[in-house]
Amino acid sequence: MSKPVFAFSVPDVSSLARALRQQLEGLGRAPGHLELLNMLARGAGYANFQQFRREARSNPATAPIVETVASAGATARVDKAERQFDTQGRLAQWPSKASIAELCLWVLWSRLPADETLDERGISRLLDGWNAFGDHALLRRALYDFGLVERSIDGRAYRRIDRQPPAELAALNARLAAGQPMH
Repeated sequence: MSKPVFAFSVPDVSSLARALRQQLEGLGRAPGHLELLNMLARGAGYANFQQFRREARSNPATAPIVETVASAGATARVDKAERQFDTQGRLAQWPSKASIAELCLWVLWSRLPADETLDERGISRLLDGWNAFGDHALLRRALYDFGLVERSIDGRAYRRIDRQPPAELAALNARLAAGQPMH
């Protein structure tokens, strides 16, 4: 499974500790995961974690590092991802396993026009045609969360991010293009 890892640094750890203490005292309970991420981001001078993540992605010097955990085999991963698509090459269901979902998202990414900005309706229309379960919003968010598309701050404009796809993408796309019944 691949996961973006964002480097986090602050010029003064003492100031960060003070900011965290103040936020925790004001909360009066143990924070949840997202609340803690937001507190850390605010302590480093960002409005929230989403702003930190957005700025980290937009700055090539601090772009997320992608860690790859070795899978049981590329062919097995392609086989499992292929089963998520119907005979028309549409994503038939959302995979429960993140590594398979990611490979399926790479397929959708490869279908997006390069160097073209799409409005929300445009990308939703494309995603609607590429899935059979009717949830283009889930796919749009997942493409963004996996770092495959960028979006404007207001969420109205989407653009494919040029990245090096995994080696399995070519094999999976070839199988889907053949239009054979999936296993």
